[in-house]
Order: sequence, then structure tokens, then C-alpha cells
Amino acid sequence: MLAAVLMLSGGVLDARSGTAPEAVPIVRALESRYHDARTLKATFLERYSDARQSSRLESGTVYFSRPGRMRWDYEAPEKKLFISDGKTVWFYVPSDHTVSRSPMRESSDWRTPLVLLTGNAKLSQLCDQIDLAPQPAATPGHVTLQCLPRGENSAARRAQKQDAGVDGASPLAPFDRVLIEVDSATGELADVRVLQPGAVELEYRFADWQENLPLLDSLFHFQPPVGVAIVDGTEGLP
Repeated sequence: MLAAVLMLSGGVLDARSGTAPEAVPIVRALESRYHDARTLKATFLERYSDARQSSRLESGTVYFSRPGRMRWDYEAPEKKLFISDGKTVWFYVPSDHTVSRSPMRESSDWRTPLVLLTGNAKLSQLCDQIDLAPQPAATPGHVTLQCLPRGENSAARRAQKQDAGVDGASPLAPFDRVLIEVDSATGELADVRVLQPGAVELEYRFADWQENLPLLDSLFHFQPPVGVAIVDGTEGLP
């Protein structure tokens, strides 16, 4: 995610965000890397784990397109689809014959803020403090940023929720911190790891980024199949 994860653009860093001086060049490189991208495509590996069960791994292909659209095609271990047309978020599991639907701005799913790879928000809208993580990145040449969340009761968070639109969506699910792995030479996003209360970890690892591919608008629209039940709600699904 922020994913993100997250909230990336070519905007000027907000001095009030608490960005550590040594992290500033990495944040700028990350923001600049995707600033001019109209569309993006990458492969992803998603890992979910908590204190009660072993890790669950899923993989597929993700697409992003301005303004505020994305499509996650899960290919293994089963087919799933997570899609946003910029206003509505859909999550469809064919084997369940059910699709969930929620307004994008109310979604608590951690895939939602990652759409801002092609938006105009800044990492500081999600993070109260950004610094370099104490542990080195596993990949040589990569650096890991550590994002500490804004307080849920802060004036900034309340204003963000009130004013959020397609380019200002924010995740509602609480998190302790987010670790964002970046290629320090190119600014490319490699990994987003969300650490949530209860020893819950949600990780998105990306590879094979491609920019400005001609993507059809129909790729980002979802039409529920005949006979599939639609469940309305605001809770995201891992």
C-alpha cells in the first residue's frame, strides 16, 4: 500500500511532516519516480500474517491509471479481483459468488492508498514522521523508509477525512508503522510492509514496473456477473 505506500507524487515536502533530513532524498526520489506516470503495471506478491496463523501468500498483476483507478488481478493460489474506478472499490472472489462494494474514500483496505502512485497526494499526508528504518533493506542498493502514522484524533487527520477525494483517499485501518522499501538509485517502489495492532503484517512486494502503457478504460470498470450477490460495506478485505 500505502499504501502505498504510498501517497506518492512530485509535490514539495511538507516541513511539518517530521521527515528526517536523511530520509528527504529518498522520499523525493520516490515521489519523483511516479510523478509523470499516467499508467503503471507491475507484478506483486502479497503476504498476510498474524499471531494466530501462518503466512498466506498470493500473487498476480496490478495496474494503476490516472485518475485514481487500479486493478489487482490475483492469479494464485486462486482467481480474485480487486478494482477501483476512482469512486467505488470492488472485491470479487469468483469461487464465493459474492462481490463486496464500498466507496473508495471510505475503504479501509490497504490497497486503496496505493492508487496514489498516480495521484497528487504526499507521503506526509499518511505519516506524522518519516525516517530511515533502523534495519537495512534486504536488497543491496535499496533503502527502507519508516512511516509512523498520524494520530487518529489529530486535526490534520480529521481534515483529511473530510476533504479527501480521489487524490486524497486515506486508509482507515489502524497501523503501528509502515516500512517502505525503495531503490535508492531510481526511486522505484519495491516493497510496502504494514505493521498493524495484534501482530498483524500485510506486505506487498512489487517487481517488473512498466509505465505509460496504453490501458483500456474497461480494465478499471467492474460489472457484477449475473447471479452474483453484492454486499455493501466499508470494511476492506485482506
